[in-house]
Amino acid sequence: MERDQHYHHHRPPHATGKVKMLEEPPSDDLDERLSALGYNIKSSDMTDVARNLEQLEEAMFNNAQESQLASSETVHYNPSDLSTWVETMLNELNPVQGFTNNHQNHFFYSNPGNVNHQNQIFDATHQNKRVKLPNQCHDLHKVSNFSRSVVLVDYDDGLQESGIRLVHALMSCAEAIQQNNLTLAEAFLKQIGVLASSQTGSMRKVATYFAEALARRIYKLNSKDLVEDSLASLLQIHFYETCPYLKFAHFTANQAILEAFEGKKRVHVIDFSMNQGMQWPALMQALALRPGGPPVFRLTGIGQPSSDNYDHLQEVGWKLAQLAETMNVEFEFRGFVANSLADLDESMLELRSCETESFAVNAVFELHKLLALPGAMEKVLSMIKEMKPEILTIVEQEVNLNGPGFVDRFSESLHYYSTLFDSLEGSSVNGKDKVMSEVYLGKQICNVVACEGVDRVERHETLTQWRNRLDSSGFVPAPLGSNAFKQASMLLSLFDGGDWYKLEENGGCLMLGWHTRSLITTSAWKVGS
Repeated sequence: MERDQHYHHHRPPHATGKVKMLEEPPSDDLDERLSALGYNIKSSDMTDVARNLEQLEEAMFNNAQESQLASSETVHYNPSDLSTWVETMLNELNPVQGFTNNHQNHFFYSNPGNVNHQNQIFDATHQNKRVKLPNQCHDLHKVSNFSRSVVLVDYDDGLQESGIRLVHALMSCAEAIQQNNLTLAEAFLKQIGVLASSQTGSMRKVATYFAEALARRIYKLNSKDLVEDSLASLLQIHFYETCPYLKFAHFTANQAILEAFEGKKRVHVIDFSMNQGMQWPALMQALALRPGGPPVFRLTGIGQPSSDNYDHLQEVGWKLAQLAETMNVEFEFRGFVANSLADLDESMLELRSCETESFAVNAVFELHKLLALPGAMEKVLSMIKEMKPEILTIVEQEVNLNGPGFVDRFSESLHYYSTLFDSLEGSSVNGKDKVMSEVYLGKQICNVVACEGVDRVERHETLTQWRNRLDSSGFVPAPLGSNAFKQASMLLSLFDGGDWYKLEENGGCLMLGWHTRSLITTSAWKVGS
């Protein structure tokens, strides 16, 4: 446990207080594998085919802007005869003579969000396509479930649509990885790159991020902490501003905390997910407007060590203290740095008697990380139970990505993150905010797909799973009231595509989703008697 304390106390005047490729297999072995995949081609012909595929990729992309041929909706050729199929497609698309190839490893991007820049034209000229995105996501889910039992892709007339072929290739690559057939997985990975290049919008971006994650797993590249702490914080800020998910998490949790603190003179919040402290200005303002004046507000923030040795918690604390001063709120901040919440001990938090001070525990997108460490979740929940807070607020992603099977986890994550990317695509936000938000989600995708063991921290679980865990740990639900629902509804009305967001009450919890898919859930708990 690395411990670091910072005190910021404000008392108002009138207050009392490069991707590495595997070596090519022998040509005879490769010929056998190509045949097993259903491709009527020899490895000696692959150079010419690859060159034609690259020409085909550019031809399809260029034609997409004029005639929508990129969707391959009228293709009636069997891609198993790969060489003939590519040449026929090139003839049909009739690319400009003298075309030269400048593509290199088009499906590997250290920042796949860059793909978005060359697709900006579709945001302006094809806005009518946005309303179809949820259907695309729904179809992707059906195909991904079907593909789980298919390893070798046999394209018939019903699977000519390039997006469906792309999902099949992604799922087949995951299946090959689970079977530890990395040579076959590599072949599918190369196929994914070609198919993804013919897509536009959210499907292209999602496929690119999943392809990068698959590549990192196949080639055993380091996938932990891909970005510096300062950049990770910046990515989260952009995600916060681009879409309502983080705001929803903060608003609903704050409302539950505010109601639990009603009538209390001294209040204390222990935040397990301090980050940039974006959640607390709104709560501070609500406390400042409380009839009878604001209570004394103490905040304990928990953060992870910074690789640059900069004291980010101290900076956040000073900013909050300055804000509290403008609101005439007596405020005290203390920060702890810990590698894991399991390193915390109740004595470190300096709790005061319940007669003196009421406190709440807040965990936004944080508790699932404990599932990477055996016994960590049980330890933390036991500690919270012993502390007896007025309320425990939890916000988590509504998806099960903690199963033991890689293919199941891959399928669930593909559906889940495709829906999130669809919702980003459905907004009018463009430029830096959107790209950085996509990178923020891409970082999670990489962790889910490429990492294992203690390095895989994105172990999301569903509300049902959290209910069972908390119930067995001695907690009882504290239903969120109508005010939380109203706050969330008003928040969603401020965002483009607000009609497509789905707000649902589920047994006293609030779920936010996009169309028919729930994405995040806020719940509140108390210690049972």
